[in-house]
Amino acid sequence: MTIFDEQERRIWAGRADAYAGSFAALCAHPVPQLLDAAGAGAGSRLLDAGTGTGTVAAAAVERGARVTAVDADPGMAARTAADVPAADVRVAALPVLPFPDGEFDATIANFVLNHVGRPRAALAELRRVTRPGGRIAVTIWPAQAAPGQTLLPRAVEAAGVVRPGDLASLAADEEFPRTAQGLADLAREAGLSEVSCTSLDWDHQVAAEVWWSGPAAGVATIGHIVTRQDPQTVAEIKRQFARLSVPFGGPDGVLRLPHTALLAHGRV
Repeated sequence: MTIFDEQERRIWAGRADAYAGSFAALCAHPVPQLLDAAGAGAGSRLLDAGTGTGTVAAAAVERGARVTAVDADPGMAARTAADVPAADVRVAALPVLPFPDGEFDATIANFVLNHVGRPRAALAELRRVTRPGGRIAVTIWPAQAAPGQTLLPRAVEAAGVVRPGDLASLAADEEFPRTAQGLADLAREAGLSEVSCTSLDWDHQVAAEVWWSGPAAGVATIGHIVTRQDPQTVAEIKRQFARLSVPFGGPDGVLRLPHTALLAHGRV
């Protein structure tokens, strides 16, 4: 396990409920496209790697797939097991999965490669557990973030907070370009064929207080940064968040936050 992986475990530990109430709805947006790209259907053996709170697993079960879901965080796995009883849910982390070669017809990793210390090894492991001819579909957040994605980081910056020096970044030799071409190349490096990568663009609609509740509860790296601050600084971040949210607000009080993700898929 890399230092980056260890940090991710700490950041996400105990955050399942807070994530479910804040950022999970955002991450659910690509799920139908992921299932289509992976060819998930009735009777197919599907792996949801990095299930989080089980959005992919639940949607795949609804399509009639036989679903196995894994997550590195026991709390996430427990929530998915409770909410998606038809799925076989286990605690496991990329790049080492407890399955034999070719176990699945389709494998999905929704925004998981952003959270692993060895993305190349992780994608190679997804390929290993997918049968020849099966399909893999993954999403990531790109380097070129849409305005809605930068709202919270800009609020933190406007409050005068800088990224803590002890926060680990991905090792230089593990990085890859967070672009459509970069993700497609990563998939080809892992041995996938018929690789395609597209950009998904949408406006995430969410109440401002719901969006703020994620970082306020320590969800994700942005939440880890926010909750490390003293109460006065947290209050200033929230004030800046409210100010910067104004251009995204509508008469109904709901924020409309432009987001962009990359979806890549290929065949084993």
